[in-house]
Amino acid sequence: MGWYLNTAAAPAYMDVANSNWLWISAIPVVSMVLVQAGLFLRRSWKNGKKMGLSDEQLKTGLKTGVISAVGPAIAVLAAMLALIAVVGGPVAWMRLSVIGSVAFELPAAELGVSQLGFGFGDEGITERAFATAVWTMTLGGIGWLIVAAVGTPHMEKARQKIVGGREKLLPIVTSGAMLGAFAYFVSGEVTAGAPETGSLAIGGLVMLSLLKIADENDVQWIREWALGTSMAVGLVVGIGVHMVAGGGW
Repeated sequence: MGWYLNTAAAPAYMDVANSNWLWISAIPVVSMVLVQAGLFLRRSWKNGKKMGLSDEQLKTGLKTGVISAVGPAIAVLAAMLALIAVVGGPVAWMRLSVIGSVAFELPAAELGVSQLGFGFGDEGITERAFATAVWTMTLGGIGWLIVAAVGTPHMEKARQKIVGGREKLLPIVTSGAMLGAFAYFVSGEVTAGAPETGSLAIGGLVMLSLLKIADENDVQWIREWALGTSMAVGLVVGIGVHMVAGGGW
């Protein structure tokens, strides 16, 4: 009963975090994302027609894209559930609709509240600390948008310059950059505790196993569902380890 009462009692700042005004403020941002998606879809359909693609080919491409989006969408949904617990529904909905990366949003929110001496899970987190977390998430994400807007037209030239005209190195450089970025985010979780380490290890093994099965049998849908499945399995394993062994080693 005591455990139930402790988990049921929401922090005071959650009244602000889930207020109607924040829901109303988040609607225009999410609506803009939906409008952009519609515009890109409409433009790609028209360009496909100009390239000589048939309606059947375009519909097949659309279907493949929708299926491919399911796995990452499940991952984002899981991230949203984690984010809702600390910053409320409206901010989680807005931030993950724009960025979609809990690997950034949660640390950014934690960094914000830490400036006022709090950590998520602490009692007495103030509305000011919550506001600082939201500003940290928002301003921190602006850099990505600016870099994408200014740097995207020059990225291919930079990548070509890095490999010095050796085309075979292009996929290696690109893959290395992605692996380095993910390794940076994961490295902090490896030694955080038994649940994190177990979740990471099992999730990684599931991902590798599914990709191997997909490659050996040439099954596209397994590739599309591999990410969401591995994250779900890793999450369940992490919860199980935490229940059995606690949060430490």
